[in-house]
Amino acid sequence: MDGQSASARARRPRRPPPTRQDNIREVFHGVEIVDPYRWLEDQDCPETRAWIDAQNEYTRSLLDGLPMRERISRRLTQLLRVDHLGAPIERNGSYFFRKQLADQDLAVLYRRTGLMGKDEVLIDPHPMSADHTVSIGLCDVSSAGTLVAYYVRQGGEDETEIRLLDVESRTDLPDRLPRALYSSFSFNKDNNGFYYAVRRRGLGPRVYYHTLGSDPGDDGEIFGVGYGPEQWISATVSDDGRYLLLTVRYGWTRTELYFQDIAANGPITPIVKDIDAKFYGRFADDELIMQTDWQAPNHRILGVDLNDPKRENWREVVPTCDDAIQQFSVIGGKLFVTYLHNVTTHIKAFSLEGQPLGDIPLLVPGSGGIYGRWVSNEAFLSFSSFTVPFTIYRYDVATGQRDLWAQSTVPLEPHRFEVRQVWYTSKDGTKVPMFLVHKKGLEQDGMRPTLLHGYGGFNASLTPVFNAVAILWAEQDGVYALANLRGGGEFGEAWHRAGMLDKKQNVFDDFIAAAEWLIAEKYTNPSKLTIQGGSNGGLLVGAALTQRPELFQAVLCQFPDLDMVRYFQFTGSNNPPALQEYGNAADPEQFRFLYAYSPYHHVQRGTEYPAVLLTSGDFDTRVPPHQARKMTALLQWATGSDRPIMLHYDTKAGHAGGKSFSRVVEDLAMEQAFLFWQLGVDQLH
Repeated sequence: MDGQSASARARRPRRPPPTRQDNIREVFHGVEIVDPYRWLEDQDCPETRAWIDAQNEYTRSLLDGLPMRERISRRLTQLLRVDHLGAPIERNGSYFFRKQLADQDLAVLYRRTGLMGKDEVLIDPHPMSADHTVSIGLCDVSSAGTLVAYYVRQGGEDETEIRLLDVESRTDLPDRLPRALYSSFSFNKDNNGFYYAVRRRGLGPRVYYHTLGSDPGDDGEIFGVGYGPEQWISATVSDDGRYLLLTVRYGWTRTELYFQDIAANGPITPIVKDIDAKFYGRFADDELIMQTDWQAPNHRILGVDLNDPKRENWREVVPTCDDAIQQFSVIGGKLFVTYLHNVTTHIKAFSLEGQPLGDIPLLVPGSGGIYGRWVSNEAFLSFSSFTVPFTIYRYDVATGQRDLWAQSTVPLEPHRFEVRQVWYTSKDGTKVPMFLVHKKGLEQDGMRPTLLHGYGGFNASLTPVFNAVAILWAEQDGVYALANLRGGGEFGEAWHRAGMLDKKQNVFDDFIAAAEWLIAEKYTNPSKLTIQGGSNGGLLVGAALTQRPELFQAVLCQFPDLDMVRYFQFTGSNNPPALQEYGNAADPEQFRFLYAYSPYHHVQRGTEYPAVLLTSGDFDTRVPPHQARKMTALLQWATGSDRPIMLHYDTKAGHAGGKSFSRVVEDLAMEQAFLFWQLGVDQLH
């Protein structure tokens, strides 16, 4: 039996639409590879468009009528359709922030003059598109608070357009930066110009300076010559307007730092350019405070006197310790360091001499951060956990007083739930942590509907944050499991490097071991176990379903990397650094380990695969959407089970979103209904 109820089993899916095979043969480093669906890489050809339409129709035919879907949508709407207020940027006594009211599809940009002032709408994106697929975001605010730089995003593209708003007149300036991939934006002190970093297709990153009122086409290039598509650059002006910091990032393992005394029109001076490590910097008067994993895999904090920045003069401010440093900030003359202790946030304050000044207590184990400026005692402290909605406090650095700035009011009863952190053993003996969210007193009878989520890559740490999906599964007497796999940054750079390049299989082993632990501990069984992952997490669940298909009943695979042999040919302008995380199949040595796990190349005809729902969209400019298209066709042809293989393909959204709130909830409800359907869950509790 597959664990489905009688009513679910009665809804046997009709056959998916047929997909022709062209079986293109290529030889990679002496290995012949046959690609049966190469033609689906052509996104704009009429045959591909007709195929996408047929696949979407097939998916709708199976999922639109699920009785659970409407009820799931109502509950997710209750959990998510609440007022959301973001952390503000303070300039000259005014606060600038995004706010999305419960009845709105998109976030709106506001200004509040003074702490007790009225919230005034600056930019409302709702009229910009009839279907609310155009969104906005805040780039920077001038020091006088008179100019706002904001981006406009079409659909879910990573590329944006940058515009400038005159706050008093509520009109856009003629200065407008065209659609491209921008990595930073920073006003100068005098509010008459700004620095920005941009990358365009086929070119490396560059930093430009723009004088207000001039033609952006005439902007002068000030930095970036010699850098290629594999690097990212950002440019940031110090709070006092004196210095410019230039950061060059080589993937997620190495950075270079340069600075310029722009007040004195000084030269661009290197601080770090020949160390194989990561460095992140922030200015504190005439000193650059740096976080680095150089000679400290868990990171440490160093200080650099900008009047004499030679390496031999660097000083250690905060040494490394057992807990990984996640980030830091310099606010009101103090240094705040955010640590991860067993994947939960701990914030400690220090003087710039490294003297401990105490901890910043948080409500319960969860995720948080503190943000502000060196020149101000005013900070904002954010916090969230699995059952604690996103909360922001205004924090006085001098006194330690905190006052509530914003909190989402969500209809749930946190006391009903239990959040546990467990540790399990991976294939090679490594201990890996995992969070479990479920009702208190849950019976471990091996029959709990379970959703296992993971990511494991790019130094990203998955920490406890409020999660409506976790609440939904817990309310159904189920389990939501979040595994902190190698490849992430939860335990410093060593943890990251243990899950990248030729060690990527460790990530998949960690995830499979998490599934096996949940089964062995009698939380669930393979007929009640589902998995979900997006982007790099889509690669994760793609590898899991091809390596251990018998472990899972259903798979939600979102915006995935799957064809790791041809991936290097389709990275476009915005994702070449991913090759430094995964590897490049053009290199014969890297081809070997990529081909060894590439999910697309390990689908076997006749295997009884789980039910799979793949998602992608035309506007995904980060992960090539043809990967989801090709994998859908291949799994539909190969599977030996009667469980459905489906594609939900959005022609207006992409990797970076591009959906209205209504569409977000609609799609989320569809995905969860698919998973519950496959587990035989027919009713909400």
